[in-house]
Amino acid sequence: MQAIRYHQFGGTEVLRTEEVELPAVGHGQVLLQVSATSFNPVDDHIRQGVLAEAIPTPFPITPGLDVSGTIVALGDGVSGFQMGDAVIGMFPLDEHGGAAEYAVIAAEFVALAPRTVPLADAAALPLTGLAARQAAVELADIQPGQKVLVNGAGGAVGSIVVQLAADAGARVTAVDGSHHADRLLENGATAVVGPLDLDERPSAVGGPFDVVVNHVRLAPEDLAKLTAYVADGGIAVSSAGAVPVDEERATRTASVWVTPSGSNLADLVSRVDQGRIKLNISDRRPLAELARVHSDAAQGKLLGKTLLTVN
Repeated sequence: MQAIRYHQFGGTEVLRTEEVELPAVGHGQVLLQVSATSFNPVDDHIRQGVLAEAIPTPFPITPGLDVSGTIVALGDGVSGFQMGDAVIGMFPLDEHGGAAEYAVIAAEFVALAPRTVPLADAAALPLTGLAARQAAVELADIQPGQKVLVNGAGGAVGSIVVQLAADAGARVTAVDGSHHADRLLENGATAVVGPLDLDERPSAVGGPFDVVVNHVRLAPEDLAKLTAYVADGGIAVSSAGAVPVDEERATRTASVWVTPSGSNLADLVSRVDQGRIKLNISDRRPLAELARVHSDAAQGKLLGKTLLTVN
């Protein structure tokens, strides 16, 4: 079978299409004929070696943390799935494997694919959906009637956070460029505002907020300014550096570190099939263009979630 792999950290030139043996399925695993994987910014950081210390991963590495495909073999001890099932999954950050014609993944990290979207498109859900769910459901525990600010709402993770928060009954202020406004309003945002001027008072955008979810990489001093946007006793959840707490006002902080989970992914699939989450896919390219996708991402040319189709 063919797979894209790299044997050392570096630029996009380290990504090579190679002929490799079909992976053997082990205990508790399933073998997938891959339909698609997707690009996530962390893929670029791992390839460059930026996260080598935090996420040690043996070479060679087959990138692709997201995967959608069809089960073609079941390992011992696997229950709840059968041959021919269409599934999606997320690999652990130190494993990867979606950028190949076939992939082995632990069954505990897999869920049946949504029935309402094409199987290839479903590869857009795992990592971004799990990160959004961790932020909105597990860490922030967003409740009906709460005021929620999502900074970086137009991105792949942020747009799902907006939908999860709106679905929970919160009043959501989405922060991003005006070109995202119509989609974010359709996704349930109450208001859409442009990039924050962190030197303004939070009241300028309707704050302070019970929950602030941040997906924008900010300098430490600007992260500290976000604290003022959190209401007394509220929480700031961030995937781009921790927002400091204000002990006098009993604010809280939490950081997103996404991990795979088949059960949490099944919850997201249910929401997709019920029309409560919509996937925002900007581009679909053949897997052979993976190096170009990495290059385009580094140059800021990707307009949104990009899929790499395999079979």
